[in-house]
Amino acid sequence: MEGETARNDVRALLEEIRGTEAIEARLPLVDQLERTHISNESDLACVAECLIEPTCLEVPSCKLNRAVMHVACKHLQLGNSLDNLSQFLILATKLIVDSLSFSTATCWALAKSPIFVGKVLMLIVENFVSEQLKLLKASICEIKRLHSVASEVLKCVQEGLDAAVRLCKNYSQDIDWDSLETINEDHESSIGCEREEKIIHVVKILSCTIEDLYELGIVAATGGGSLVTILNLSWKGVVMLLQPPKQILTNKISVNDIIMSLISLATESLRCAAEAWVSITNVSPVVGEVKRAFLPIKFYLINAVRISSTYPCQAFGIYKEISLCVLKFSTIGFNFCKEKHLKTANEAMTEFLEPTYFLLLHTLLNSSEIECNCKFQLLDWLFPEERYSCSFNSDESHGVTTEGKNAIDAIFSLKCEDKPRPTALLLGRIAILLNLLKSSSDLKEEVVLGVSRKLNFVLDAIVSADVYSSIVGLHIPVLSSAGSMSEVVWQPMLLFVFHTLKTFMVVAASSSAWLEIQHFLFCNIIHPHHLCWEIIMELWCFLIRHAAADVTNDLINKLCSLYSITASSETILSPSSAVRKMARALSILCIDAPQSTANQIYETIFGLDGKRCAVSQVTYLPLLLEGYPLDSLSDALQKHFVQRAITALCGLMENSSRLQGKLNLSRVSGSGLFGEPLYTLSAALCHHHVKDSELTKFIPQILKFTITVINAFEDCNESSQKDSYGQLLHQALMVISSMKRAYSSHDMEGVILGLQKLFSMDSTDSGKFLVIIKPALSSFLAGLGHMEIAEVEENAVSSAIWELYHSLLRERHWALAHLALSAFGYFAARTSCNQLWRFVPQDAALSFDKDTGLEATEERFMSELKAYLEKGVALIADSPSKQQLGLLEKEAMSIQGRLKQEAEHLALKSTAMEVDDENHVAEKKRKFPEVIGEGMMLLQRGLEIVRNGLEEWRGQKDGCPELQDDLSTHLSCLEDVIAHLMALEDKG
Repeated sequence: MEGETARNDVRALLEEIRGTEAIEARLPLVDQLERTHISNESDLACVAECLIEPTCLEVPSCKLNRAVMHVACKHLQLGNSLDNLSQFLILATKLIVDSLSFSTATCWALAKSPIFVGKVLMLIVENFVSEQLKLLKASICEIKRLHSVASEVLKCVQEGLDAAVRLCKNYSQDIDWDSLETINEDHESSIGCEREEKIIHVVKILSCTIEDLYELGIVAATGGGSLVTILNLSWKGVVMLLQPPKQILTNKISVNDIIMSLISLATESLRCAAEAWVSITNVSPVVGEVKRAFLPIKFYLINAVRISSTYPCQAFGIYKEISLCVLKFSTIGFNFCKEKHLKTANEAMTEFLEPTYFLLLHTLLNSSEIECNCKFQLLDWLFPEERYSCSFNSDESHGVTTEGKNAIDAIFSLKCEDKPRPTALLLGRIAILLNLLKSSSDLKEEVVLGVSRKLNFVLDAIVSADVYSSIVGLHIPVLSSAGSMSEVVWQPMLLFVFHTLKTFMVVAASSSAWLEIQHFLFCNIIHPHHLCWEIIMELWCFLIRHAAADVTNDLINKLCSLYSITASSETILSPSSAVRKMARALSILCIDAPQSTANQIYETIFGLDGKRCAVSQVTYLPLLLEGYPLDSLSDALQKHFVQRAITALCGLMENSSRLQGKLNLSRVSGSGLFGEPLYTLSAALCHHHVKDSELTKFIPQILKFTITVINAFEDCNESSQKDSYGQLLHQALMVISSMKRAYSSHDMEGVILGLQKLFSMDSTDSGKFLVIIKPALSSFLAGLGHMEIAEVEENAVSSAIWELYHSLLRERHWALAHLALSAFGYFAARTSCNQLWRFVPQDAALSFDKDTGLEATEERFMSELKAYLEKGVALIADSPSKQQLGLLEKEAMSIQGRLKQEAEHLALKSTAMEVDDENHVAEKKRKFPEVIGEGMMLLQRGLEIVRNGLEEWRGQKDGCPELQDDLSTHLSCLEDVIAHLMALEDKG
């Protein structure tokens, strides 16, 4: 009976609370409900329903809410029913939403009012803002547990963040930050301190808000897509509030930590996306998926850029971390290029992320607040000095060049404290340097100067297997701008390297970096790596084509002087020597240079009549061997060269004839080569600078001279002379192979029989010198297709030809085998012979089985020949296969090993030269007596006068052309004799 009465009392009290609208009347009733003992579960449910009804919570009364909370706390401990418990949880969440709404409304009210004056009021406001932000942060951290009201809580938090940011912004606008220098928070004087107290008050609120927004941004970043709005509001709030009082906030807030957090969030997001895409092979990610993955990354990077641009000095404090972030991003881009199924991701990364993460680096380099030395320090960390990349060994970067997920892990596991070697993320370093070159017009002059000093890094890195294979084989996405539109286009990486370097040259031409550019071009014009040399020559050609005439002339003069210094008779025949590389460079440059420049080089190095010196004889032959473009010369100079070359050859053959077919190696020219005219003519014919029709009347003499050389080679026993004869025979065969009419001469039989006898020798000593001749032999045998050959075994010449082809086709070295196939294919397509099988030996190199190398068949050889002849141009694919990249890496490692050996050899040679110099300091150069020297000068002047008179005579109508040509021939021979005499003094 008493329980029934108690229940009736409780329900009556609840009805009375519901019917009371005035707060003053409702508060005593709620207090009475708190003192009432309730034990029945049904009564407890009624109490919970009453407390969460809107009539109780609509009025924003702190006292009423507090009373309701006391009732709920007391009776919550008495209920065991899940239904009752859920009712009280709903009550709690309703109270949270109401509290957030109340605090937000308060914050908006503060934002609209002036800043409070007085320490007490200021402290209250500061505590309120701090507690509100903590409540907002706690609500976001626990939002996953508030399922029923999550959307309401999220909305309240958004409004609360807006209110807090607005409060800080309004307070900040009330302060004249520009006139502020320092503040003293411990200043206690009340006179004149009101302004300072207000500033301290606002700074505390700003720093507190920024810190909490920063922490809330990190929490939201891990909360998934549901917290995107919170993520956006928090980080934008951080960036906005960091703008005004830079000089004060740097002492209150760790800007470095904020930037570090942003780049860490961006890096981690990219890592997760990359791992997900790489793990699913052969399945390309959808464009929409890729863009969704990249949007938050771009958001983090943009905010990092904004903060870094406002606080560049603080950002430079973590320049290694920022640089490493950009390195990782750019390296990932290259990894995507190697995976065909990641083409979409690669294009999206180039379009959405690349401009932003490179801008992060540009922000530091272009800042006027950072000293030049600091910028150079950053560039030194990114691009360390490693000449010819002796330390860029492939084994140092295996962790980065692995495939798939392992490569991703290797890239993102690197940290600044690990002190990564130059090889770590090497492709990323190259990408950054190329970007700096491409965007150099946007860089400040001191940065352009710093970048110009890092150009060698590109060449040094190419020696690395990974970089070499990528530059040669990869196509990369490039963001191209056409007007207001931007699109991603795929380019061969090598072409992109050319384009960026040329762009940088144009920009640097008008700055202090131009001297560095010239130094870079001159120092690397004989670079030992072929790809590096190709890049340097592309830049030289670009410069010669577009530079002003005075600049071009100055550069050419310097190159000619440098070429004269490197000239040496000992290295003329070595294609990899410095003089040959310099000659190759000059020859290429003359193709792009105007005719006046080509004439200038010819007159300087080749020498005109009466001005030819011994030095020119050492320097002009390498130019001819490297294909100097004589057709770029004026008609008069071209004619002069042909006439002089033929005259010199006639002199050589006449000397041999006077010696009755004997050769005298002691009679060498100023170049140090016996038979220099033959070298000259061979090079000119090879590059089509002399027409074979101009040599028709000299064919018998040339063939007889060739037979003389063959006999001299066969009879010689001294190794040095045998090598000289071998080189001379090589040139003679090249001259013959360039003249079709020579194959119809009767003297050709003697050459063929002599070669057959020579190559049938079993001597090992002779065999190693015959290798010198075999490349020219292949050209010579190919030309036999223009000759009538009797197909009978009794014919000695035919048998000799068959044996020579047998000797050539047995060669197993890949280069000689290629030449042999090429020669036989040319011959077979032009010869009138029907029994081609006679030319192929049974043991031809390409007749053997590829797997065992034991069984040889004629069918296999013919199959290989057919495949060789039908082979078309190689297809160019947008992206090479992994096998092709692997082959390129092996090639790079082979080149790297050769460069290392050359470097060691040069070091030993340099040491020997230093010792030799010390031993010959006291030696003096021998000179002719003064009287003889004067006589030589008079001879040269006299020759010049005679030559000028001859030219005037040629211009007269009544001249005698035959007599003029005869006189010109003798004058050329006399000039060679005088030049040889002058060389004797120079050699002294």
